[in-house]
Amino acid sequence: MKLISWNVNGLRAVMKKGFMEYFNEMDADIFCLQEIKLQEGQIEMDLPGYHTYWNYAVKKGYSGTAVFTKEKPIRETYGIGIEEHDQEGRVITLEYKDFYLVTCYTPNSKRGLLRLDYRQVWEDDFKAYLNGLKVSKPVVLCGDLNVAHQEIDLKNPKSNKMNAGFTQEEREKMTDLLNDGYIDTFRYLYPEQTGVYSWWSYMGKARENNTGWRIDYFIVSENLKEAIKDAEVHADIMGSDHCPVVLYL
Repeated sequence: MKLISWNVNGLRAVMKKGFMEYFNEMDADIFCLQEIKLQEGQIEMDLPGYHTYWNYAVKKGYSGTAVFTKEKPIRETYGIGIEEHDQEGRVITLEYKDFYLVTCYTPNSKRGLLRLDYRQVWEDDFKAYLNGLKVSKPVVLCGDLNVAHQEIDLKNPKSNKMNAGFTQEEREKMTDLLNDGYIDTFRYLYPEQTGVYSWWSYMGKARENNTGWRIDYFIVSENLKEAIKDAEVHADIMGSDHCPVVLYL
């Protein structure tokens, strides 16, 4: 099974930059998007063979997620059941026979860490949501989780320790999640691999110089460990400030 996750930073924009060519070439079983930045009816996509699920933010042109899946799920849910968190279209959950698929666009703590306090509440509530699912079936979580977990996961760790996405608080929340019975699939397979990133700033030729961060993940519950076959980061795919990440189960 091939699963892909990509923060497209505006689906309408990336559609003009080769999205469908990549989508068709990869032929994924499940293709998850974050930061689609649109509302219902603002895009038409011809995706034969796929069932499509959309979660739009209340605020126009902001956030939002989507999942395209070949196999029709048993059921789909949107958000995590907490009104405070469910206004920004950040989570879609699809239940299949053998697992739950959750795609997530984690709130950014923002410049000046203006949203860090909210982010901490989100992290606790989201982990509780995942653990609730995990009671009955294995969980596959993917998306832009807006944190570089370890120093190996970004080019310049020392100069970013007080910046959103690499604060001690955010990194500890990721550690807490993994310690609760989850696996960062890429790091599980490639624990020492450096220079692998999924997001680059648009400033300062960051992508050209590979001055990046690995903040896009596939994370699975530990009972799927034996099913992990490979993980890839497609840094050569342009169109967004993020690149697609891939998991083979």
